[in-house]
Amino acid sequence: MAGAESDGQFQFTGIKKYFNSYTLTGRMNVMCPGHIRRHCFVGLILQVKAQKNPSCESNINGF
Repeated sequence: MAGAESDGQFQFTGIKKYFNSYTLTGRMNVMCPGHIRRHCFVGLILQVKAQKNPSCESNINGF
């Protein structure tokens, strides 16, 4: 039936208790590390690009 899922109706053990696709908590535990990984990757890319390309302000101040 459609409706709120309760963690009590599923009996998981080990790592399946935290990472599963049957409960809302399990789905959230799978989704969060993926989003964190993507955000870190994008942040690292932006940081590397900022280090490679000097800003225009440094060229203007050099005159």
